[in-house]
Amino acid sequence: MNNLVLFPILVPFLGAILLMLLPKKIILQRTAALIAGLALIAVSLFLVFHVKQNGITTVNIGNWDAPFGITIVGDMLSSLLVFTTSIVLVCVIIYSFYTIGKPREKFLYYPAVLLMIVGVNGSFLTGDIFNLFVFFEVMLMASYVLLVIGGTKIQLKATIKYLLINVIGSGFFVVAIGVLYSMIGTLNMADISQKINALHGTNTGMLSVAAVLFLFVFGLKAGLFPLYFWLPGSYFAPPIPVLALFGGLLTKVGVYAIIRTFSLFFTKETTFMMPLLGILALITIIFGIIGAISYYDLKTIVIYNILIAIGVILFSVSILSRESVTGAVYYLIHDMIIKAALFLIIGVVMAITGSSSVKKFSGLMTVKPTLGWAFFIAIMGISGIPPLSGFFGKLLIVEGAFSAHEMIGGILVLLSSLFVLMSLIKVFTRGFWGEKSGHLTLTIPYRKMMLPVIILLTLSVLYGVFSNAVYPFIADAVEPIIDPNVYIDAVMKE
Repeated sequence: MNNLVLFPILVPFLGAILLMLLPKKIILQRTAALIAGLALIAVSLFLVFHVKQNGITTVNIGNWDAPFGITIVGDMLSSLLVFTTSIVLVCVIIYSFYTIGKPREKFLYYPAVLLMIVGVNGSFLTGDIFNLFVFFEVMLMASYVLLVIGGTKIQLKATIKYLLINVIGSGFFVVAIGVLYSMIGTLNMADISQKINALHGTNTGMLSVAAVLFLFVFGLKAGLFPLYFWLPGSYFAPPIPVLALFGGLLTKVGVYAIIRTFSLFFTKETTFMMPLLGILALITIIFGIIGAISYYDLKTIVIYNILIAIGVILFSVSILSRESVTGAVYYLIHDMIIKAALFLIIGVVMAITGSSSVKKFSGLMTVKPTLGWAFFIAIMGISGIPPLSGFFGKLLIVEGAFSAHEMIGGILVLLSSLFVLMSLIKVFTRGFWGEKSGHLTLTIPYRKMMLPVIILLTLSVLYGVFSNAVYPFIADAVEPIIDPNVYIDAVMKE
């Protein structure tokens, strides 16, 4: 049963290989991609319950025991993130059938999506720091294809920027791994944690250098201040299904990498790193707020809301109390679902109006009330209005901040909810209420496009309403972060 932890990587990988053999057969591509996505949901859900019942599950590739071989680790945090990823994937695939267009589908769109999921799931599940780099590269190479596919001018410009930034980030990632390996002599993350704990104050200068390098690399991927400058422009360019994947998943891989490596490596011997992470996270929230309230373009507003969420999650991680980390994990899963839903809603709006700027249309509620109310529910969810899913995560984060005497941070997190609501409610009142104006196209496959939106919003609402049922799983996910020995003992079999 331990081999089950490999399936979230193998299923999309084998699906992508199969789809590469069928480049021009659109119907077969769609069918196979959807089957692969549904199979991924099944194996991911099974993995969640397997980990819940049996504890952290590990597989040593090639039967080389840790720390000498490559270890794949399925703890509750990685299992929940893989499961959430699979749900977002299926909804985006369904949405793509009616929006992405046959020209893009013929140029290996679905294989690129599945290969990106290989990288995302592999990053969540790997227990080896070098293989984290490998899965990052798989994810990034697939994202390059998805960003440029279609070949429009804005995509090409964004791809060049995105490519250069990530090539630089990858270079620094290798350097960071090299610095850490030169000190510790191992790549297994559990073994690295053990050996760092054995340093007892010696050689911590180089360890601080490695910590800063890792923060730079993962902060660049997550969109942490001051490394977020590339994100608004690059994420604005791709078609909506790709943007939903990027906004819902890619930045979260950077967040997960920070949570995993910093909780294992850099909490004891580098005491300045967590306060530094907290300060940068709060500044990220501030700049995200400024961007979100400054625009009237739906895509841009939600992209800046990504930065706000990243700041909120990483601030709570920097406190590293059980309460704050529980809030961070709860909010991380919520944000993956709600951001994907919001971007898909924006896609429907753009299909009807031809624009994402609310200065060019109004009165959508009169022609598509379901769309209007779906957008309103999404706004309430992302703003943290009870009893929706955004509320409970932020409540725990704020309580954790106040308990740790981080009053400024806790107040800023509270205010961020208000500004998120302001940034989106102005869009709702201006674009959905009022007199109908603008050129509205009502011949789109509206109901088919709304199906994945309704699925994601329903899951978001249920995630909030049944938060007590979800809490035991979240608590299991938090345990290895608060007590790294739980993770270490499971991997090293001590």
